[in-house]
Amino acid sequence: MNTIIMMSWSGLWIFLIRSLSLFLLLFGLLFSTVDAQSIQYKSTEYYELMLQPNINNVRADTVDYFPDYPNPTTVMFKSMILPGWGQVVNEQIWKVPIIYGLLGGLTYYSIYLTKKYHGYRAAYYNLNDEEPDDFRFGPTPDYISPNTSLRFLKDQRNQFRNQRDLSYVYIALAYGLNVIDAYIFANLKSFDVSEDLSLNATLSPTLVSCSTPGFTLLIEIF
Repeated sequence: MNTIIMMSWSGLWIFLIRSLSLFLLLFGLLFSTVDAQSIQYKSTEYYELMLQPNINNVRADTVDYFPDYPNPTTVMFKSMILPGWGQVVNEQIWKVPIIYGLLGGLTYYSIYLTKKYHGYRAAYYNLNDEEPDDFRFGPTPDYISPNTSLRFLKDQRNQFRNQRDLSYVYIALAYGLNVIDAYIFANLKSFDVSEDLSLNATLSPTLVSCSTPGFTLLIEIF
């Protein structure tokens, strides 16, 4: 019996480690990709700003690139401190009920599973003739019949325990998605997604290094 329980816990810990590693990998890829796009976009905006006439004698090193947009790093840390705070800063308040509904629902479900696990653990211990009658884990709940087989009690105990531990993983993933969502949309705030965008395509002849004629297609979005 102890061997089966140890194998179950070992498999659960392997699953937790793999899930956490995958989450960190995805977060790192999203962080680096979005941050690189944001830096490139902001550098372009800064370059265009410097080409304009010197208005009010503002120095180049004191120009605020995007005074109306939130700092993505600050938004990320705010979401880590309080879930939904970053969405409020991003002016996406409609996401806050979704975040708290998801976290609240998972938390309530984990509490329910914990109570069930404790109930079947107590029943398995109290109804086992090989264990002393000291109610170590509390009294047997009323919804569990004293005539229930020990095998069924053990299976239910292990099932609720594993589901409870898995619910903790889901809570951690929901919390992480809240942080990632706030960070990504804070970066996307600086991108122009208005309806008056226009597209200009230019096709012109060109020569490559081997003197072979060809064409160059230039697409501009403004």
